Amino acid sequence: MFADSVDSDIAPSGTLLGLLQRGRGDGTLHALAAPRAEALAALSHCLRRDPRRDWRLEHRSLFYARLHVELDAGLDDVEEHLFGPDDLTDTGEERTGLALSVLGHLASYGDCGALLLLRRYASRGANWRWALDELAVRDDDAGLRPLGPAVLARFPRTPEGDAELAAAVRDAFEPRPWRLWAEDPARPEQGERLGRAREQGSFGRWQRQMRPAGPRLGWSVRAVLDWAQEGDPLLSTAGGPLASAPAGPGASAGRDPRHREAAAARCLAAVAGPEDRPELLDAARSGPDIARAVALRHLAERGDPAALDLIEAAAVDPAAPGSEGGPFGAAARAALDALARMRGAAALERARRWARREDALGTAAAALLACHGTEPDAPLVLAALRRTVRAEGPDSDGLWPLVDGTGRLAVHRAAPLLRHLYRETSSSQLRGRAARALAATDPAFAAGFAIECLWDCEESTREIAARHAATGDTRVVERLRRLAADPAEEEGVQSAVRGRLGSDGAAAR
Repeated sequence: MFADSVDSDIAPSGTLLGLLQRGRGDGTLHALAAPRAEALAALSHCLRRDPRRDWRLEHRSLFYARLHVELDAGLDDVEEHLFGPDDLTDTGEERTGLALSVLGHLASYGDCGALLLLRRYASRGANWRWALDELAVRDDDAGLRPLGPAVLARFPRTPEGDAELAAAVRDAFEPRPWRLWAEDPARPEQGERLGRAREQGSFGRWQRQMRPAGPRLGWSVRAVLDWAQEGDPLLSTAGGPLASAPAGPGASAGRDPRHREAAAARCLAAVAGPEDRPELLDAARSGPDIARAVALRHLAERGDPAALDLIEAAAVDPAAPGSEGGPFGAAARAALDALARMRGAAALERARRWARREDALGTAAAALLACHGTEPDAPLVLAALRRTVRAEGPDSDGLWPLVDGTGRLAVHRAAPLLRHLYRETSSSQLRGRAARALAATDPAFAAGFAIECLWDCEESTREIAARHAATGDTRVVERLRRLAADPAEEEGVQSAVRGRLGSDGAAAR
């Protein structure tokens, strides 16, 4: 399941709640040592108010499920949250998705109460699709079949209801329950209705394939650029696809003006020839925002000799409006994205010159050096990392490539700043990147943060810890053994754990 990121109120990193919200391993260790009532209250807060900055990228459900088991927390609080009055008015996935995922993990650990609660919520709850997806991979056929009538009753027997049912069947993340209900011999009418829904969904898919709305064979470069620009709601409201218009309040609400940009750039790769270069250069130099972004991306990906000058001009263009709510508009943002896609000696040389700038172009150039530069570029990467933390704090997305670069280039002087980011960031993904960089730059990592990382919420961070944590601490070997025996643990972590436990003397130390 996917959903948009949600804003959250994160407690200070030194508190039990702040540690659990961040998914840090120390959160589990502190919760087990704290008074049980305090630990249960902090866990409940996290389940009721998802703390993740972006739950498409960050994991918490297994982390909270394991702590739930350790605390023997019971299900009353989760049940109250799922079936409270808010479920009737706030039907968004973000309100209950985390709690339902935790129930799914508890069910996989053999908690029959969690399984029953998921079945009940799938029958009655607003976010029933999420609960059904959890059950689809954990429940048996006998548990899933009785849910069919309750789920199908959500769709009235009207043309609109039948269309909604066809869309639900077509878009199901896990199709197993729908297949079971369609094949249920005790409910033939149910099977007939689902059969019609599948046919309707297949027909709709066939219609979309026969009448594509996007670029088609024979389109020119101009046609592709016009099609991309039509995807910008700020410009399409001004009377034509290539007209320009100021951003009005709420003009782009609910729509992303970049939704055609990547597709249009791929189309240009198929239709653009050498004779189209002047038109592309003109679009990249002075075209409307989205068309300009597409042309810049296309030229950068092909290493065009003019791309670097065009990127610099777009990135520092003071006339470019901040049409996306940021400090600069689509062309400036696209220029920085295009720079990140460039390779080769010319791009690196220009990046070394730009990386000294204290603006977005300087940060993007430093990020390119972090990913593809060489050892002499380490001071520029470190300077950009310090500058970004100072200006934007420990949660800036711009930190991700810079943190990776300090590890790749083994910038040992970055270790104190990396430790700060590890402690303070609310992004578990960024914390994992900081842990990986610390493993390459900080000699104290193995006996320090690596140990708590064994309890971290992110699989990749636990894997780093399994490879590096010093086994002189008695907690480490015991934790490695528990991870090796945990059926819910990911294969990458268990592979690293087996490598440590199987090494000579590791289990005995």
